[in-house]
Amino acid sequence: MDERFIERTFPVSKVSENSAREKNIRHGHISTLHIWWARRPLASSRATIYASLIPVADDDLEEVKVKRFIEDLSLWENSLNQGMIERARRDIREYHGRPPRVLDPFGGGGSIPLEALRLGCETYSMDLNPVAVLIQKCTLEYPQKYGVDESWADSEPPLLRDVKRWGEWVREEAEEELSRFYPPDEDGSVPAAYIWARTLPCQNPDCGVEVPLMRQYWLAKKKNRQIALKPVVSSAGVDFEIVEDPDFDPSRGTISSAIVTCPVCGSTIPAPDTRRLFQEGKAGERLIAVVLTHPRRRGKTYRLATEKDLEAYMEANGYLEKKRDELMDRWGIDPVPDEPTPRGKGSGAERAFSVRNYGLNTWGDLFNSRQKLALITFTEKIRQAHHLMLDEGYDEGYAKALVSYITLVVSRMSDFTTNLCRWHPQWEFIPNTFARQALPMSFDYSELNPFSPILSGTWYSMKRQILRPLEHLSKLNKNENTPKVVQGSATSLPFDDEYFDAVFTDPPYYDNVPYSYLSDFFYVWLKRAIGDLYPDLFITPLTPKRGEMVAYTNDKSMDEASEEFESMLRDSFREIHRVLRPGGIANIVYAHKTTHGWETVINSLLDSGLIVTASWPIFTEMRARMRAQKSAALASSIYIVARKPDFEKKTGYYEEVQAELKEVLGEKLEYLWEEGISGPDFFIAAIGAGLEVIGKYSEILKYNGEEVRGSRLLDDIRSVAADFAIRRILDNGFADELSPLTRFYLFYRWNFENSKVEFDEARKLAGSLGIDLNTSRAGFIRIQRGKVTVLGPDKRGEDHDTTELIDALHLAARLWSEGRKEELEKLLLETGYGTSESFYRVAQAIIEFLPNCMEKQWLEGLIVNRETMMKSLKEKTRQKTLKDYK
Repeated sequence: MDERFIERTFPVSKVSENSAREKNIRHGHISTLHIWWARRPLASSRATIYASLIPVADDDLEEVKVKRFIEDLSLWENSLNQGMIERARRDIREYHGRPPRVLDPFGGGGSIPLEALRLGCETYSMDLNPVAVLIQKCTLEYPQKYGVDESWADSEPPLLRDVKRWGEWVREEAEEELSRFYPPDEDGSVPAAYIWARTLPCQNPDCGVEVPLMRQYWLAKKKNRQIALKPVVSSAGVDFEIVEDPDFDPSRGTISSAIVTCPVCGSTIPAPDTRRLFQEGKAGERLIAVVLTHPRRRGKTYRLATEKDLEAYMEANGYLEKKRDELMDRWGIDPVPDEPTPRGKGSGAERAFSVRNYGLNTWGDLFNSRQKLALITFTEKIRQAHHLMLDEGYDEGYAKALVSYITLVVSRMSDFTTNLCRWHPQWEFIPNTFARQALPMSFDYSELNPFSPILSGTWYSMKRQILRPLEHLSKLNKNENTPKVVQGSATSLPFDDEYFDAVFTDPPYYDNVPYSYLSDFFYVWLKRAIGDLYPDLFITPLTPKRGEMVAYTNDKSMDEASEEFESMLRDSFREIHRVLRPGGIANIVYAHKTTHGWETVINSLLDSGLIVTASWPIFTEMRARMRAQKSAALASSIYIVARKPDFEKKTGYYEEVQAELKEVLGEKLEYLWEEGISGPDFFIAAIGAGLEVIGKYSEILKYNGEEVRGSRLLDDIRSVAADFAIRRILDNGFADELSPLTRFYLFYRWNFENSKVEFDEARKLAGSLGIDLNTSRAGFIRIQRGKVTVLGPDKRGEDHDTTELIDALHLAARLWSEGRKEELEKLLLETGYGTSESFYRVAQAIIEFLPNCMEKQWLEGLIVNRETMMKSLKEKTRQKTLKDYK
């Protein structure tokens, strides 16, 4: 079987740097075409696909040159560099004799298949989710079919030109109908947004006022600009005034964690009662303030809402009811989405939804009346635009593509047009609904004027966000074969055996992202705009849930949900094996941080018939985003390289595999260490490296015939990785002096810093170092509610076993911090650690791992005073020796 470049080496550091940097790129990036969750970076996708489709270098010099080319190829600035892209295409084509046929069975937002397309491959992409399929059609199919042609190199492609033209038509028609509901002020100021608060009646019978539910009162909170709503409280209720440089704390509102505090009488409504009142329909809403802009003045101004503002809203409410009835008769479906929102129950991925707790039971409930009116009006205009295109003689397929892009504009607008969008006083704008992969409740919200020229989320900004990636996609080189986007399940691929040369994909990870429930938000609006153009995609009331490879627990336990996910993952790997040609290559991206998740991958790969030939950790997140002080977050994804062997996989014998693991891991971990991989990413990378050994075998047996599966193999990998890391952390030479408990403390801090960790994760880590967490009585280990916390010297009690280095170090740090010099010197003298190099080496290593915290400060103080203490200890040792001599 031939060897590919990625199976020998890969420029991990530079590609990681370019991948993480890509998160900040917006101009032309497909991430602005439409929201999709957990997209792979284009940089890492392009680099790994290219490295997988070219042969290994002939010599060391050639290898260096290819690595440098891959580094440059992964730069965003070179994504349209025709010379580089054409060279990459030529390299791939010459090696394969034709454009290789490749598949992504979990296409999602389209990053991976886009880069396969860019590199000249015959590209196929799939997803079960209809929203993902539509996004991929607009990313892959339509630009190649209608937007890319060398004859348009110096002019605007017709696809881009016509999306602009018809998008403007839709905007003009909608604005003509809707502008009266956003009336300007007499001085020409235009409403950009409206600040609303939901309300609840105070439950104190002697009060009963309507309490505006506001988490805070800030309107603008900048260094030189501070404006807030100031509540004016009387027995009749709460009014407001707008003040600059407030003399009160605007960050403390009337509601926090669903607990309401009445500003009039001071009584509270507990969170369960708050939810109950919402579900009983006792909540109202109140228009509080208006954000204004002026066409001849910079910046934003604020004023309180007036009767005129409320009249405009109520007029929109009446017009909505009339228009809703008309469109329902015409379309045969309620134009306002009446499909149910997620239940938000269970412990799986669907737990990210809480809106049903507050009576928001349909997707239409997430929009106020004027927001609904705006969205159904834009939807109506899109449908009218499509009819006009056909009347003008447009090809049906081309007209379908045009309205698809225009519909994405409205779909993207909807993300900024809900009653869950909050005003952001630091930035003075409205963030989108899906700032994270969840749908949490918001008690105060901001309503956007969709025709405002200055805020994100408006028609102008969203149209621009669509046009930029479309322009980029229209500049791609034309492919010999138009890419094919298919809706279907990865567990049952609709392709013949041995159909593909390569599979590049990023499968879901257990319950990380509830894709179908999140995308239902967009699905219900897309269905109303273009559902009749895509009857196969929008045939169901909501996106398909059955068959989706996510661990949902709505109607099952977490164990059952995980088992179902694992079964589907195993089936998808077997399908990848089936559709690959003998010798074909696959890249499978995996980023799950738990060892249980990796056990599943190991077992699935062992069962699939694929063999793992390489793995590379690529950093795909900015380090600034890491939440390491609170959780053991990963910054990297592991790109597993696998092959469909053109030979029968053999049985491995466990005792021999153990020796092979030590040898192979030693070399790979050395490379990864030099590449700067550290912490939990290093351990996960070690698992990837271990897969290169394990994945060669069809099964692994002990000499007695007992089968060895993922759990035991992971223990072996963890043990080798822990020993390697501790030796390198301490710069060799001192590791053998450390007890298992000190090793565990050191490795835990290196891996997880101050984070809490699931008991099973910590147990397995401890086990690899010879410690049983179930029986350990170490004073620095705390186990509560299935979580393990390793305590620093500032958090633990006085239970120090000073025969243990880590206990003595903790006690020494505490004594130093409290100025108990004599006790500190006595401790260091009697234990012998005062003159022990390993004692201070462990302290220095912990300092380097930790973020700024009390433990770090105490240890730094201890280290800084080391020389002074050493002199004092030597003198006391000398005096003691003289005394004993006499």
